[in-house]
Amino acid sequence: MNKSFERAKYKKIMSESSLDERKSVKRNVERFITTLDKNKWINKFFAIYWPLKNEVDLRELRKKYPLALPKCNPNKMIEFYIWDDAALVKDQEGIFAPNNSKLLNSKQISYIFVPCLSVDKKLNRLGYGGGYYDKLRANKDWRLIPCIGVLTKKCLSKSFLNKDSWDIPLSGFITDNQILI
Repeated sequence: MNKSFERAKYKKIMSESSLDERKSVKRNVERFITTLDKNKWINKFFAIYWPLKNEVDLRELRKKYPLALPKCNPNKMIEFYIWDDAALVKDQEGIFAPNNSKLLNSKQISYIFVPCLSVDKKLNRLGYGGGYYDKLRANKDWRLIPCIGVLTKKCLSKSFLNKDSWDIPLSGFITDNQILI
């Protein structure tokens, strides 16, 4: 099975997840954050994503926690910016991102929460194929930040996913019924 086939399979499965299942994932992300030692994330940001169709929506965390959003630059790399009150703009990929916000470095991010089409038992992530998070995490400073997959349990792969040489496994994942970090 190739990655294109896997993407089509898990996009379909993701589309069948209910709003309640996705809300349960969000609650588990919040539950996870509350277990963290506040000293490890105080004065830092949780990096999330702007949700695409059927992805778990973590934007509500903004009411309680300092958040950063990614912005794809013309070099097809993502950078994280503070999500402040300024209006968002569409980035290179047409996804809403901060416009005039402060660029953050790896030392200013405590955790990266990343959307997943699927994750396997070795914590390999199946994304949409742009490789943005792998390119970011190819830098050792960014790779030191825990990168947590966010998905419904239906999207967990029972077999190993296809993996490219540049794919970097996640630090863990959170579903509607499991927190594995």
